[in-house]
Amino acid sequence: MNTSTMRVWDLPTRLFHWGLAISLTGSIITIKTGHTDWHFRFGYLILTLLLFRLVWGFTGPRYARFSSFPPSLAAAWAYVRGRAPSTPGHSPLAALSVYALLASCTFQVVSGLFSNDGIIWDGPLRKWVTGSTSDTITSLHLANRFVLMALIALHLLAIAWYRLVRGKRLVWPMISGDSAEAPANAEPAQDHSAVRLRALAIFLASGAAVGWLIR
Repeated sequence: MNTSTMRVWDLPTRLFHWGLAISLTGSIITIKTGHTDWHFRFGYLILTLLLFRLVWGFTGPRYARFSSFPPSLAAAWAYVRGRAPSTPGHSPLAALSVYALLASCTFQVVSGLFSNDGIIWDGPLRKWVTGSTSDTITSLHLANRFVLMALIALHLLAIAWYRLVRGKRLVWPMISGDSAEAPANAEPAQDHSAVRLRALAIFLASGAAVGWLIR
């Protein structure tokens, strides 16, 4: 198959990806080191990023849209067996990983809003639920962290698998935005200034919504 280098990942999508990775890392480190106030701040940033990604999944460039990588176990299995064509953007296998990570991240940050540590800290929405409900949500919040860390580990293993087994580099395209392995007849993603300004507006609106929610 003829391939060419083209823009696959727009800048807003790349910034979301690395911003989420940094925020999750910061969230884990701060809770482990007892900096709960910063753990909350990272949580608010994660929620802002997730809200942005939700909207961007419907309004962003073609490969950032959810419609370009619908979740399908059958398609993922066919891809693993080498029976599915290579396409720009997320593969069917990567799509499942993305949806699982987004779902787990969303549950983690939303449950954190209602959680408590039983001593000093309460989530900003803790007052809207009963004590027993908050305790239950807190237990689920603590349990889901292991799910989230397992999904992150699988994500990293998948990147290594793609590189070693398929010979496909996934990290660099998410940095540069360009893939050298795109089908020659594929259409590049839009990544001009208007797209980036629209993304900035969506991100700022998401941040405002989170600020309103926690207050």
